[in-house]
This record gives sequence, structure tokens and C-alpha cells, in this order.
Amino acid sequence: MEKKTPLYDFHVEAGAKMVPFAGYSMPVQYTDIIEEHLAVRQKAGLFDVSHMGEIMMSGKDALKNINYLFTNDFTSMTDGRVRYSPMCNEKGGVVDDLLIYRMGQNKYLVVVNASNREKDFEFMKSHSFGDVVLEDISDSLAQIALQGPKSKEILSKLTDEENIPQKYYTFLDGVKVAGIDCLVSQTGYTGEHGYELYCAAADALSLWNALLSAGKDEGLIPCGLGARDTLRLEAAMPLYGHEMDDTITPLETVLDFGVKLEKDDFIGKSALVAKGEPQITRVGLKVIGRGIIREHSSVFIGDDIIGETTSGTFLPYLNGAYAMALIDKVFCTVGTHVSVDVRGRRVDAEVTALPFYKKS
Repeated sequence: MEKKTPLYDFHVEAGAKMVPFAGYSMPVQYTDIIEEHLAVRQKAGLFDVSHMGEIMMSGKDALKNINYLFTNDFTSMTDGRVRYSPMCNEKGGVVDDLLIYRMGQNKYLVVVNASNREKDFEFMKSHSFGDVVLEDISDSLAQIALQGPKSKEILSKLTDEENIPQKYYTFLDGVKVAGIDCLVSQTGYTGEHGYELYCAAADALSLWNALLSAGKDEGLIPCGLGARDTLRLEAAMPLYGHEMDDTITPLETVLDFGVKLEKDDFIGKSALVAKGEPQITRVGLKVIGRGIIREHSSVFIGDDIIGETTSGTFLPYLNGAYAMALIDKVFCTVGTHVSVDVRGRRVDAEVTALPFYKKS
């Protein structure tokens, strides 16, 4: 039996196509994935991401735990900042990739991928030490993502300018949006300008409806997981279980910006150091033949397999078929011609720079 987010009834009444995802019944699309994708690139889209997990970590040893659990360095992080980080196992594989919000000197909000909520919480608890308390607060919160170039214009109708974070990866807590208490962060998973709003689960529908009403003239529409996936792929944002997992290191999937080997010990550090320079790397592939590449397809040069695709589909804004892949590093030069096995048929592609799309 799948769980339901606080917005489940809205999705059903709006005619969304519901699918099981990460233990929840979630909207994959309302009308058309391409229409929803283009709305976010050109105007604005609204996403229910209440299936994501939230873990509060507090206590005088919270920072020490954060620095030990996660590969990034949080020593100089200040209140109101958000930081991305992988979390590794002892062998250097990725347990999950997460966002960490510094709420105060001894208080951090950790946002985890929906499918990894229970696993992550147990992993963090089993590796925690000292004066620290971990609390899974996921069920008490809803999370709504307002994404697209019109997002600030829409949000400004519901709150004062001082309540809107001005910089990427910053947040403001305890602000009123449409009269509702919210945490508002300038973050997202679409490659577009936008915000993620956290509120009490009981307030989710009121906030959702207020945002849709405020954005009506700007072309705001509700969007499902289908568009969220094509948008993140177009922006070359990695997804756990695709571009990374318990066997793939963050260095192999080009997340080295979130790995600080020079800091004190963290889980997986010795394994990452021992492995040395990665022999595989994440690349972009642009289809130059006929066909669409999906995940878990072998990548060839001639008759030799050099890697495997991790995500792939038709990308609406770029109007072409693209994929990400993990391949042998010696073949990662942009312009390298490869072929990809799609159900027994070879599709021609070439290595291309990431991200595929970057907002102007």
C-alpha cells in the first residue's frame, strides 16, 4: 500500500496520472510531460515533492557528526546556507546524495532522497556519536517546488521581498507565504531558477492553491515526476540509483566538488584515497543517429564495451535525444563517437559536454 502526500487528493481530482514511486502514490504527469517540461523552462511549474525525507540533526556535536557522515566540508558554513554532499559507505560508494541546511550553530536539516529515507536515517544513527539527536520529521512536513523563470514574480505576490532568499543555495526560515509559516530556499532539481518551500503537512493544500492562483497569469501549471526527471536530465543533475549507488564513488560520477579529501576523516575517505584517480567518469551523450537511449544500455567503441548509460531520453527543450553514461575515462573527450546498444540495435552518439542545458 503506497503512502500518500498531503496533496494526493488534489492530484487525483486534477486528473493526474498516478504511479507508485519511492513508496508513495505520486503524479507522473497532469496533461503532457513535454508541455510541463517547457512550462518550467519558459514560465513556471509547481511540483509536489513531499515524498522527500527530512532529518533534523541537533546537539553540540552536530557539526562533528555532519563532517564525519558527509564528504563535503561544513566547518565554515553559516546559518541560512544550503550545501550539497554525497554520503559514502566505508568502501567509498554512495549511500545517498543530500542537501544540508544550517539552521543554527548546533542544528541542521538534512534532506534525503525519498527512496532512501529509512536507509539513510538508520545509517546516520548507526554512525552518530557524542551529543547529537537525530529525528526523522518527514511526515510532519510537505515540500513544494516552484520552478521556472517566473517563479520569483509569482512568489512576490504572496510574501514580502525580504522573505525571498536572494542567492542560490540560501534559505529563510519562519517566513510567511500566503499567511503560512514556511522555510523557503532558493534550490531546485530542474536546472532553472526557483524555490523549494517547506511547510506543515496540514498547510500544504492551502499553500499549493495559493501558489497556483498567484501564478495563473504567469502560466504556472502543476507538473509531475515525468517532467521533473526530464528537466534534471537536461540540466545533467545526477539521480541516486542511476548516476550513483553503493558501488559507484562520487569521484567516478564527477561529484568531486562535494568531496573534500583534505578535511579530517569522514566515512569512505580512506577507500577513496586508496582507489586513487578514477578510471571511469560520467559523460554526456548526444544521439546523432536514429533512436532514443535509455538507462542500462551498453556503450561501445567498435566491438568493445566501454561503459553503460545511466539515464537517457528525449529532452524537450533541446529537442533531441541525450543520455548520461559512466564510461572508461580514456574515451571521455568531447566529440568521441560511440554507439549504444538499444534492444539489440546500435544507435550512434557522440560524447558531449555537461550540462546539456544551462539557464542563461
